[in-house]
Amino acid sequence: MIQIICGEKGKGKTKEVLQKAADAVGSATGDVIYVDKSAKHMYELNNRIRLINICEYPVQSYEGFVGFVSGLLSGNHDIETIFFDSLLTISHSDETTLASLIDTLDKLSEGITFVLSISVKEADLPENAKDKVIVSC
Repeated sequence: MIQIICGEKGKGKTKEVLQKAADAVGSATGDVIYVDKSAKHMYELNNRIRLINICEYPVQSYEGFVGFVSGLLSGNHDIETIFFDSLLTISHSDETTLASLIDTLDKLSEGITFVLSISVKEADLPENAKDKVIVSC
C-alpha cells in the first residue's frame, strides 16, 4: 500500500512524516524504516525506527533507487512500513517520472506500507497518485 503526504516545499510534510513514523512504530509488529537524504532527524525518531541516510549509498538514478528499495525488501522480510522523506530528491526523479515510480513502488509494496513525502501540490500529482494522498499540506 502506498500513502502520500504532499505539498509545496516548506509546508510541513517532514513533520507529518515524522509523526506518522512515531505512530507506526507504536503498533508495529515488524520493522519500520525511515529513508532520508541526511541523518538530521536521527534524534527525532524512536530508536526502534531504522534511519537510512540514502546519501551514504551509491544511488545516483531512478533505476538505482528502485534497486535500493528492492534490496531492502529482499534482505529483510520483516519490514512493515518504509517512510520516504523528500521522495523526488532521494529517488532522483521529477514530476515527469513520478507516475512510473509510483507504479513501480506499488508493485513492490505487497504486504508493506510505503509512506511517501512528495514536494508537489496535490493538484499536480499524476492521476495514479491522487487516490493515495492521506495528507495535503
